[in-house]
Amino acid sequence: MVPDIRKKYNSIFTEEKYKTFLTDMNAEFNYPIPFRVAESPVFIPKEFKNKILEACDEIIAFLTRDDFKKISEKAIPPHLNVPNENDHTLFLAIDFGVCKDDNGEINPQLIELQGFPSLFGWQHYLAGKYRQHFYAPDNYDHLFSDLNEESYVKLLKKNILGHHEAQYVILLEIEPKKQNTRIDFLITEQMLGVKAVCISDIIKEDNKLFYVNNGKIIPVHRIYNRVIFDELLKRTDLKLNFNMTDDVTVEWAGHPNWFYRISKYLMPLLKSKYIPESYFLNELKTIPADLENYVLKPLFSFSGSGIKFHVTKKDLDEIKDPENFMLQKKVKYEPVLHSPNEPVKVEVRMLYIWEPKTPKPQLIINMARLSKGEMIGVKYNLNKNWVGGSVGFYEK
Repeated sequence: MVPDIRKKYNSIFTEEKYKTFLTDMNAEFNYPIPFRVAESPVFIPKEFKNKILEACDEIIAFLTRDDFKKISEKAIPPHLNVPNENDHTLFLAIDFGVCKDDNGEINPQLIELQGFPSLFGWQHYLAGKYRQHFYAPDNYDHLFSDLNEESYVKLLKKNILGHHEAQYVILLEIEPKKQNTRIDFLITEQMLGVKAVCISDIIKEDNKLFYVNNGKIIPVHRIYNRVIFDELLKRTDLKLNFNMTDDVTVEWAGHPNWFYRISKYLMPLLKSKYIPESYFLNELKTIPADLENYVLKPLFSFSGSGIKFHVTKKDLDEIKDPENFMLQKKVKYEPVLHSPNEPVKVEVRMLYIWEPKTPKPQLIINMARLSKGEMIGVKYNLNKNWVGGSVGFYEK
């Protein structure tokens, strides 16, 4: 999207440099990164950045409505409602595809939104490695809101640790050592001192929680929650002493209810040129004649599971619980990043922190994903290069 910067980056890129880049990251934490890291960051010019920010501001205006909790109440499955919910989410992630609209104009289109933390540690680390091994102009940055290295880490500490010492705060996950995102947990521990703990290792006594660290039982005062209910419900093999819905004396850094309140559930309620038409399936009066231009999404799933990209009327007829599905108009990803071979499609994620007692979320960092396939995702990009996880450098 910025031809002169792209030309310079591609001219200095070599496969040897890329291998060194990967080797460096794999060695630093003695952990081979299990997902594909793209050969390049994404350079976003100010004009397109402003469109993304405009789209985000429209969504945030909806999230900050006085009646938002009432609007989103049905988004939380009753059996997954966690006690002691706070006033608003601590974390917000908004995903956009870089798309071409019907008028041929390049615009962001909302793909998904989440009231849930993302890879705050890894994305900051990755941006530094792109600068170290390759190139990014000084007037382009991966951070926002005038943050720098020191103030970014300070902001994360303030909001993830709260007023607690790091040993009393845990990053809660399901078998964190087996998660693809483990690299983020390792970086988070280095940055903040917070250890990743499996939910099955939590000890519950009355309404208090504990974990074991180096043979010592430590009380848990605050949880940086990374557990996805969708995944947890499938893990019937786990023996749990603590259930997420238990009423316990613990603070949540990212209360679990916001994962549902701010999710795909909102998309049919949001109206903007940056948001594709979306409908709750149970409220759909007429099936669109151009059904091939829509995707079918379960409302309560994570990471793309259960999505049907080639929808038929038979698919819709077979759904027994239409209140749990939405039909969304397809967006046309435009290949805007020029690689040494075929052009690349881009998806960006804007990551916010919404501090307690503040009027709205603060944009702090971003993610990017690159694809040459039909959609973004590993299964669409097998045996391809210049695809995978990345980060955006945005013009200041």
